[in-house]
Amino acid sequence: MTSIAAYDSLSADDHSRELRKAVIASTVGTTIEWYDFFLYGTAAGLVFGGLYFPNSDPTTATLLAFSTYFVGFAARPIGAAIFGHYGDRIGRKATLIVTLMLMGIATFLIAFVPTYDAIGIWGGIILTLLRAIQGIGVGGEWGGSVLLAMEWSRSGRHNRGFVASWPQFGVPAGLFLSTIVMLGATAWSGDQFPNWGWRVPFFLSIVLVGIGLWIRLGILETPVFQELLNLNKIERAPIVEVIRKQPKEVCLSALLRMGQQSPFYIFTAFVFAYGVGTLHMSRDFILSAVLVASCISMISTPLFGHISDRIGRKKMYLIGSVTCGLFAFLYFGMLDTAIPWAVFLAIVVSLIPHDMMYGPQAALIAEAFTPRLRYSGSSLGYQFASVIAGGPAPLIATALFAAYHTGYAIAIYLALCAAISFVSTAYMPDYTRKDVSREYDD
Repeated sequence: MTSIAAYDSLSADDHSRELRKAVIASTVGTTIEWYDFFLYGTAAGLVFGGLYFPNSDPTTATLLAFSTYFVGFAARPIGAAIFGHYGDRIGRKATLIVTLMLMGIATFLIAFVPTYDAIGIWGGIILTLLRAIQGIGVGGEWGGSVLLAMEWSRSGRHNRGFVASWPQFGVPAGLFLSTIVMLGATAWSGDQFPNWGWRVPFFLSIVLVGIGLWIRLGILETPVFQELLNLNKIERAPIVEVIRKQPKEVCLSALLRMGQQSPFYIFTAFVFAYGVGTLHMSRDFILSAVLVASCISMISTPLFGHISDRIGRKKMYLIGSVTCGLFAFLYFGMLDTAIPWAVFLAIVVSLIPHDMMYGPQAALIAEAFTPRLRYSGSSLGYQFASVIAGGPAPLIATALFAAYHTGYAIAIYLALCAAISFVSTAYMPDYTRKDVSREYDD
């Protein structure tokens, strides 16, 4: 096992090389995992309602499809608890290899789930179980990916926000991949897309998982975790300990994500059902707009992470929460015109306000937890938001529109989420430019 002295003896060039490898491994891995996760959201908005719940009216079928979508979010805190425990006990690298395999296999198997016409309601049940496994995998992925990159950044360097934003980059990159592959599947399968075309992107995920595993097997454990091993500071029950010692940070981490995560799944999942079913836009038109939005987000996410290194995590996040809350009204105002260029523009720019928070978010949350509890604490806080924000967001949006028949009802909901984020962020500790390699409570 590599000693901490071996890490300290690395030259600046060697350390930079290991940092690059860690960032690449984190980014590629999260890209693959989010590709898997977003495929389900796209398919839920486009075809799952009719295929697995055909005896319901269109609105109810959409709600049922998004309910199975929500299961993945409900499972994410479970994954955070399981893999947070092992990430703080056996290391970031080993844990991340398991999460990638779990997510990839579940996604691959979704390609083979029979529809309602073949096995009745059992198709929906199997789909829900695989979605839960997806959620457990991605629940353990985020914390490890962020720490793998951030903990290789030297404590004296003021670039942790930028470095930690690259695993966040995996979200728009995964969205881009899933959208472009889904577009290719629709073009290739044509009218057969609801029958078998939607299955192709899920089937192809196994290839990406193989690539991700190959990259992750070639990296070293982070020097911060290695030092914890050498100093025998590994907790026996890190989940219990972080809840006991840092409950405020866990709760605030979840609440500050309300204004970021809720709009994201409105902008990237619910928009398919809204755009095709309500606005009567073509499926490929909405897919193309989301594709362009993901390309812009691949630039804006690390950009805002970099800006947070200059002005501070909290300040950047507070600016983002206000911007996102106000933008929600502009977004639905443009969508509801049903003018193609206005709809396209609204979707394309929608992730920029979101990225004002998402870019600095990884560092803001991870830095708040002491190193020996960091995987558990950051994962729990981050993934608890999935139950109160991202998971129910498409369901709430569908229900609000059914009740009030206007997108502005959804905008008010998003503005309330942004207000919760603003207040929560104000109370969050800010470790920008501070040393986060040593224990905070020594």
